[in-house]
Amino acid sequence: MSYAETETASQPACWRRAAALADDQAAVLPAAGERIAVVGCGTSFFMAQSYAALREGSGQGESDAFAASEFPVGRAYDRVVALTRSGTTTEVLDLLERVRPGCRTVAITADPRTPVRAAADDLVVLDFADERSVVQTRFATTALTLLRAHLGLHTEDAVRDAERALAEPLPEGLLECAQFSFLGRGWTVGLAHEAALKMKEASLAWTESYPAMEYRHGPISVSTAGTATWMFGTAPEGLAEQVRATGARWVAGGLDPLADLVRVQRLAIARAAAQGLDPDRPRHLTRSVVLDQL
Repeated sequence: MSYAETETASQPACWRRAAALADDQAAVLPAAGERIAVVGCGTSFFMAQSYAALREGSGQGESDAFAASEFPVGRAYDRVVALTRSGTTTEVLDLLERVRPGCRTVAITADPRTPVRAAADDLVVLDFADERSVVQTRFATTALTLLRAHLGLHTEDAVRDAERALAEPLPEGLLECAQFSFLGRGWTVGLAHEAALKMKEASLAWTESYPAMEYRHGPISVSTAGTATWMFGTAPEGLAEQVRATGARWVAGGLDPLADLVRVQRLAIARAAAQGLDPDRPRHLTRSVVLDQL
């Protein structure tokens, strides 16, 4: 088995550990009412989008998400939360240094023996969710599980759904599809973006991702026989029927949306295997982007 397969399969256990840690980490994670920004790069940016939408949507405070390179330095926040699996990503480290000392910072990482320890005021370590594969799976979903639990929005049902996502067969016909569109609403828009990225990284798939209501405004024109549209969470009324009318395959959620992302991870790995690709070593990618200078 590839590292990606093993790490994907370990997610239910990782989620249970992360949820159990939430109370212990409450002092360094954002308090209700704080104005916060959440930052990351790549997969971590999409998890930041999901967390920010969950937090603000649940009434716990204004929450923005940014790619670390696009953070509006000078905008006032009570706290900046940085997601970084490696703890070495240049854009994240640079941002953390620039916002101090005027803003409290906390980094969630898999490796505390890295420069992020000195760059952030506080550190949350999820070393049990670290990965050997370049392609992120369990660290990203475990970090989001920790944050959902901190918000009081995680349940054991999500873990059970992840177990189902690992045990049940993938929807028929998806390996043969030539193009994939992933859709979300609210906090699941970030998951849709991450699903599209995972398919690109691991299997070189042609993918797109959108807020679900935006899909009718142009993107649906690519839907046809041999394409698939995958919805995270509840679809807007009538959209499934419109997609099916194009001849495309419609994939409904049905599971907790984070568990549904596990299904996409499995699909990306299976598609990579079918094409003779190594999901642990996707082309042109490394575990962390470390730049000589920005």
